[in-house]
Amino acid sequence: MTETPIRILIADDHPIVRDGFRGMFATEPHCEVIAEAANGAEAVAMAQALHPDVILMDLRMPVMGGVEAIRELARKGAAARVLVITTYDTDQDVRPAIEAGATGYLLKDTGRDELLRAVRAAARGEAVLSPAVANRMMSQLRAPREQLSDRELEILKLIADGASNKEAAKQLFLSEATVKTHLLRLYAKLGVNDRAAAVATGFRRGLLDLEQR
Repeated sequence: MTETPIRILIADDHPIVRDGFRGMFATEPHCEVIAEAANGAEAVAMAQALHPDVILMDLRMPVMGGVEAIRELARKGAAARVLVITTYDTDQDVRPAIEAGATGYLLKDTGRDELLRAVRAAARGEAVLSPAVANRMMSQLRAPREQLSDRELEILKLIADGASNKEAAKQLFLSEATVKTHLLRLYAKLGVNDRAAAVATGFRRGLLDLEQR
C-alpha cells in the first residue's frame, strides 16, 4: 500500500530559502511541496485554498508575520499543522508562536534528517521542538520565581502600558518615590535592571498578558 505524501506549504520571504527547502523535499518520496508563500497573508490564503498537511512557517516576514498568520489560521479553523522554522530562538519569539498554535519550533540550522523527522511528527500532530528551544523552555520552568506583590504587579502592568513613574503614581494614588521603591523591588525579584527588561521578563513569565503588547 502506497503511503500518501505529506503535502507541504513553505512560507518564507526569502526565495533562496524556499528553493532550499523545495530541493530538500524533492528527493523525499513521502513529502510533496504543493505551494510557496512569501508572507503570512499568502500562507493563510494558500492554506485555505490548498489544504496542506504541514506549513513550514518563518516568523519575520513582510505584510503579515508568522505569529499573526498562525493565529489567523487557527481562527479560520485550518487543519494544517504549523512548524515554525526560523533563525530566532529568543523567549519573545518562541512563546508567542507556541501560544498562537504552532505544532513545532525549529531553527534554520536544523539538519535535513531532523527536519524530515519533524515534518512527519508534525503531520501526526506531535509537538516538535529543537533541542535549543526545548532546553530554554525547561530552564524557564525550573527557574525559581519570587512572587511579586499585588502592588508591584499593578505597577508592572502600568509600565508595560507605557506609563511613566509620575503617571503610575497618579493612577494608583501614590507618591512618585513610593512607585520608584516598588519598581526597585520588582527589578530585584525579576533579576533585571530597567523597565524594558522588567516588561520583557513579565511577558516571558506570564505575569503580563500578551494582549498588552
